[in-house]
Amino acid sequence: QVQLAESGGGLVQPGGSLRLSCAASRITFSLYVMKWYRQAPGMQRELVAGITNGGSTTYADSVQGRFTISRDNAKNIVYLQMNSLKPEDTAVYYCNGYRPLSGYDYWGQGTQVTVSS
Repeated sequence: QVQLAESGGGLVQPGGSLRLSCAASRITFSLYVMKWYRQAPGMQRELVAGITNGGSTTYADSVQGRFTISRDNAKNIVYLQMNSLKPEDTAVYYCNGYRPLSGYDYWGQGTQVTVSS
């Protein structure tokens, strides 16, 4: 059974940093586009950042310059380094893996990030 397992969430003060990890199992990780989404209470899920299997990255305007997505294909892990965190970054963060042209699309269970003083 395919599994995407997020970790690294928690409570942090404004201006602080967190690094989220998403470990993938039972997929050929290097073939997947990996993305991080987030969903705040009462809001729609939104794309935060994505990285292709070739390493190209994309970011939401709201996190550009503060967040960095990266991947380690040897370890089957995608990371989201979050710096200069703001209260509006508070949300449940989800990992998504999508294999282009295949229809394979998987989600993790989410990890809570709370930015508050």
